[in-house]
Amino acid sequence: MHDPIALALQQKIANFDPNAVGDTSGGLFGLPFTPEEAQVVVVPVPWEVTVSYRAGTAQGPAAIADASAQVDLYDPDLPDAWKLGLAMEEVDEKWEAESRELRELAEGYIGWLEDGQPAASAKKYANVTNKVTERGEALLQWLKAKTGAYLDAGKGVVVLGGDHSTPLGYLHALAERHEEFGILQIDAHCDLRVAYEGFQYSHASIMYNALQLPQVKKLVQVGIRDLCQQEADVIAQSGGRVVMFHHRFLREGMYEKKSWKKQCGKIIAQLPQKVYLSFDIDGLDPKLCPGTGTPVPGGLEFEEALYLIRAVVRSGRQIIGCDLNEVAPGDTDWNGNVGARLLYQMANWMAVSQGRLTANGITEA
Repeated sequence: MHDPIALALQQKIANFDPNAVGDTSGGLFGLPFTPEEAQVVVVPVPWEVTVSYRAGTAQGPAAIADASAQVDLYDPDLPDAWKLGLAMEEVDEKWEAESRELRELAEGYIGWLEDGQPAASAKKYANVTNKVTERGEALLQWLKAKTGAYLDAGKGVVVLGGDHSTPLGYLHALAERHEEFGILQIDAHCDLRVAYEGFQYSHASIMYNALQLPQVKKLVQVGIRDLCQQEADVIAQSGGRVVMFHHRFLREGMYEKKSWKKQCGKIIAQLPQKVYLSFDIDGLDPKLCPGTGTPVPGGLEFEEALYLIRAVVRSGRQIIGCDLNEVAPGDTDWNGNVGARLLYQMANWMAVSQGRLTANGITEA
């Protein structure tokens, strides 16, 4: 007996014209697939309660979806990638509204801290930090259940933030399904602060929180340009569990005639067989993401980042999941434009690593 969902997917592939004008009324990238039919599902998380500089990342998923119809689907490495079946869930309006409400409360507290007040004396704001932590835990559990259901259905999953705190629930879901894995983090920041500004689930604490999962055997950080002493201490005391490739030294290597291929080889050598890819858009040069909340001079070029991702896959490692975060619309479509192209590549190369997609076509899920 034929699977009706698989049949529907094949029928849509047969009827879809990848050369036509992008259909902005359709799905992600103008594709006709639903999450039920797709092999890879994008889960948007419009959450930015704890951002500590500029806001806007909660609108990132919508901005990327809007820009995605302008992305041409042909890829010289993966010409049939669009046939994979890629779809994004609708943005959850409940979480989006809750993010706006809590962000307003958190902003007042963060401003109070920035005026020089010590976090320890913030008794009048205790209800704020407690509520944000409570709802951060609820978001974690919601995303853990949602992504876990997709994983159990045999799908690949990409989480699309929102700020960088958002994928923690997905990491918990993966930790229940894999005995061990490593994280490849592309980012301007280490995100190893402990409950930054009093928020347990701060965007600046995502990797510290991820390291509380014993299944995370390695954290490899690439593109870092900003870190504090506390984070440097966490790395130094990790016994090699955390390895940082500071962007300054990657650039120095390139200036001294070390190829990017060779440096990527050193990065990949630190990763175990199973890899989770966490991509904060500010890991790129800010000219590619001017709307992001905490931009830092320097950063990877677009093709440098993609070369590294492709090299991870071509090394034989499996990307078991990934996220893209901190894309904010800003005052230009450029942010969504770059984010959409990065999302397409990340989803496709994750699918290659999982055996769903090859340079010759689509494989069975």
